[in-house]
Amino acid sequence: MSLGQGDKLKLMVVDDEPDNLDLLYRTFRREFQVFKAANGFEALDILAQQGEMAVIISDQRMPRMNGTEFLSRTVAHFPDTIRIVLTGYTDVDDLVEAINSGKVFKYITKPWNPENLKTVVLQAADTYKVVKQRTKALTQALRRESVINTVLKALRESLDYASMLHKVVQTLGDTCDATHAILHPIPALPTGLHDSQALESGPYAYQAKSPLSSELQAFLLEDSRKRICLEPEQLQANLASLTFQGLAIRALTLPLIYQQNYLAVVVLYQIGSGIPWSSDTLGLVEGITEQIALAISQAQLYQHTRLQTHQMQTELAVARQIQANLLRQQLPVVNGVRIQARCLPAREVGGDFFEVYCHPQGDLWLAVGDVSGKGVPAALFMASALSVLRRELAQATPAAPYRLMQTLNQSLSMELVSNNCFITLVLVRYVPTTGQVIYANAGHIYPMVWSDYQGQGQAPAKPPHPNYLEQRGVPLGILPEWNGQVGEYWLRGGDTLLLASDGLTDATVTVAGTTDSQATLKQVGLWQLLQQQAPPLNLDHLLSTIQALNVGQVDDQTVLSLEVLAP
Repeated sequence: MSLGQGDKLKLMVVDDEPDNLDLLYRTFRREFQVFKAANGFEALDILAQQGEMAVIISDQRMPRMNGTEFLSRTVAHFPDTIRIVLTGYTDVDDLVEAINSGKVFKYITKPWNPENLKTVVLQAADTYKVVKQRTKALTQALRRESVINTVLKALRESLDYASMLHKVVQTLGDTCDATHAILHPIPALPTGLHDSQALESGPYAYQAKSPLSSELQAFLLEDSRKRICLEPEQLQANLASLTFQGLAIRALTLPLIYQQNYLAVVVLYQIGSGIPWSSDTLGLVEGITEQIALAISQAQLYQHTRLQTHQMQTELAVARQIQANLLRQQLPVVNGVRIQARCLPAREVGGDFFEVYCHPQGDLWLAVGDVSGKGVPAALFMASALSVLRRELAQATPAAPYRLMQTLNQSLSMELVSNNCFITLVLVRYVPTTGQVIYANAGHIYPMVWSDYQGQGQAPAKPPHPNYLEQRGVPLGILPEWNGQVGEYWLRGGDTLLLASDGLTDATVTVAGTTDSQATLKQVGLWQLLQQQAPPLNLDHLLSTIQALNVGQVDDQTVLSLEVLAP
């Protein structure tokens, strides 16, 4: 704002008649600091020396440069100045030109009434104050928004929490023209996180281009630490003065608080006899600390989330390995048959499982199961089901598949029902000496059986359609007592029995010959892929083919095969 001596607004009067200048000076000298100029050139020189005037009163008819031309030259440099034109003429063209080019507030004719002129000038002064206040408020708002945008942009560009805090202290230091700035974070890790490297302790420092001596840096660091050793209730924004080896230092302490949580403390330093912080700058900085604290809080939350995610991923990786170890790592070797089994979880852990167990009596037990749902809950039920199944199969004389299904349902149904889960399972007992297959199916997809035949002088080939073992009951965990029909089949040399989970048949694949047409594979599509494979069967190749066609695996994929070798 244009203030002169004694906080008076500055007023300039321009007239080529000395009597008018003296009269105007005497009229306004009590309310304003008045500057006199006899012509436009002299007035421009005064403006160059004194800066902005609150009000300019100029005569219109002056030699060499008229009032309109003079006022128009002041618009670019002093847009907020209020301009008043005095003239003894009533030329309309002059009036229009003065208003348009000179941004004139009032046009007053001579001779003027001193009281009326004084009233107009006081109104002009009030208008000037309002304009400056609004301009100041707008400038502060724009500056505040600019600083906040700069901070938020810096946060978005930061690679991690530590670099983000560096950006914050650097932005505050630049904004406040600080010589040096130090930020001390106050981390508060959630319960259960014990990573000492989670949020670095800092501090984070900023300094202007001129480097500080190591002694001065150590002094400022120690001073900043003293300012955060207070109790949180005592920590408030404050401005202090201190000295170091004769150097005057101003220190501004800014606590960054969000929802009564102390996140960090920033101490800004001005060293030497430079221009001290203005009240506008202090108000600006205090006004944006809440937004900066919010940004830091969000970044801190994001960092915590990253740590939790990393910890969860680590734990899930361990769980995946444990679950993989629950499945048979080495399949039994049985004369006359070839066994393969594969399981690909859709997530780190899943609910699919398989079992291959060779009983000491010689029977070979095969199973493929699928727990409803995905992730950790399904994996826990999978472990329970596999544990119960192995316990029953390890008996001296295992029960028939039908009875084993009833035992599994009785052991698991209460937990399954309470958690709104169920298990589909197909359980097969194969007798190698006779080729007999007895099976029970609890809501699982049908097992497939086929025999590769070989014509005269031809390579082995698959039949047009497989045999589906279609005896099936409800899934485990649906009814208190499981009921289903017993299935029986006889395998011969060259026959293949395939058990699979619905992760294969329900896979969404890209239709051959198209780029955007998609369909569910189903058992028909699975059989077509099997037909395309040359003997012997390779489950790794089968799964990789499905993965290549799969739009995105959303369910666990498990498959088990038993091939009876030709004699």
